[in-house]
Amino acid sequence: MALVDILISASFWAAAIRIASPLIFATLGELICERAGVLNLGIEGIMVMGAFTGWFAVYQGMPLWGGVAVAFGSGMLFGLLHATLTVPFGLSQHVVGLGVTLLATATASFAYRLALPQVTSPPRIDPFQPFAVPVLSDIPFLGPALFTQTALTYAAFGMAVVVGLVLYRTPLGLAVRAVGENPAAAAAQGLSVTGLRMGAVMFGSGLMAVGGAFLTLSAFSSFFFDMVNGRGWICIALVVFGAWRPGKAVLGAVLFAAFDAGQVRLQQTEIGAILPYQVFLALPFVLSIIALIVMSRRAEVPAALMVPYNKGER
Repeated sequence: MALVDILISASFWAAAIRIASPLIFATLGELICERAGVLNLGIEGIMVMGAFTGWFAVYQGMPLWGGVAVAFGSGMLFGLLHATLTVPFGLSQHVVGLGVTLLATATASFAYRLALPQVTSPPRIDPFQPFAVPVLSDIPFLGPALFTQTALTYAAFGMAVVVGLVLYRTPLGLAVRAVGENPAAAAAQGLSVTGLRMGAVMFGSGLMAVGGAFLTLSAFSSFFFDMVNGRGWICIALVVFGAWRPGKAVLGAVLFAAFDAGQVRLQQTEIGAILPYQVFLALPFVLSIIALIVMSRRAEVPAALMVPYNKGER
């Protein structure tokens, strides 16, 4: 009965949508990289860097959207590093990705300590505020759940639509998918496999960083080092869950967010008085693993994912 009450609560779904928003940005970024044939394991560190640079830019006086732009740019820089090492040089995508995660995380930590050496608690900024969409926010149940979010949440779902349209309705999207499926055939058509893959990794990394910036500019109002807390690794799993399709990946992000929001509320019920809280903390991940196993059995992996391309080779 407690579970039913949670599921029919508009506040529960509002929280789920809010929790899903940074996952959507980062999952779309990873999906673009993988569609082009590059696995980007730097996502966790790039999200940390995006969270820091977006927050610090606003703390230094830039507007909120300026902070988003700075975060996107920082993500593209680390994406450029990742793409340069993995695409033209053909180094291991696993090793480079983990190295980028470590480098980005350490760089954010060093920059924070260097810029704010005397600060004992993270300074706060004025984050994005919830905006009620006129008329739509008055719809019973759906209005409070979907249309009273911050601008970055609306941007996350808008970006999902844009990415879906570009990947499946434009020549650019076809080219990106081609270099992730059969780069030799794409090159035979005159496409630059190196250029397309590097561009996809850079843009995708920028979206990952915006996902991190959401945490400091919309969900919270300050930066702390453990705030990403494994969300990047979850996003990699969400790409597989979504079978490398933007729409399904967004649904997966919302599903995981619902599990996460649900476990917080279950702890406050009679069940929470019986079971240890660690059970509830593990619940979203357990349910997500089960859903991932079920969905991934039918997933079609991009044929050239993690396969380096050298011109002239087949």
